[in-house]
Amino acid sequence: MPRGDKSSYTDKQKRNAEHIEESEKDQGRSEAAAERIAWATVNKQDGGGKKSGSANKTAAKTTKTSKTSKTAATKKAAVKKTAAKKAAAKAAPGKATKKTAKKTATQAAEKATTKTAIKKTVKKAAKKTVAKQATGKPASTTASGAPAKKTAATGARKRAAGKS
Repeated sequence: MPRGDKSSYTDKQKRNAEHIEESEKDQGRSEAAAERIAWATVNKQDGGGKKSGSANKTAAKTTKTSKTSKTAATKKAAVKKTAAKKAAAKAAPGKATKKTAKKTATQAAEKATTKTAIKKTVKKAAKKTVAKQATGKPASTTASGAPAKKTAATGARKRAAGKS
């Protein structure tokens, strides 16, 4: 297939390219520039020609999106888990099986992530209390009269204890 051949494009893709080309001409672009922009847009939207016989690029797109979809939080959690697994493997006795070592590593990782969640909750509550004190408003208290900071920390601890 020679370069620039449009035979692998569907009729819908060709119509779309025509429409984009006309729009670009209306905006004052030259014939060649409008055509180039139109086909570049169709390629970007669809990944090239979609007729049977043309190379199918859906597998490449899927792997690309799955690689970039990992968030920073997921990466941090993975790092914590691997660090916890290494620590558990060192601490595990020589006779322990892989299964028990893995189990203890997973538990250690969960504890580490729970502790950071508790710390974050306590910090947020403390910031709110400090901000309210700075504005002259009384700090929020619970029904029992205990400061909200302690209640948030206690609640977070109870939830963490309930999970394990």
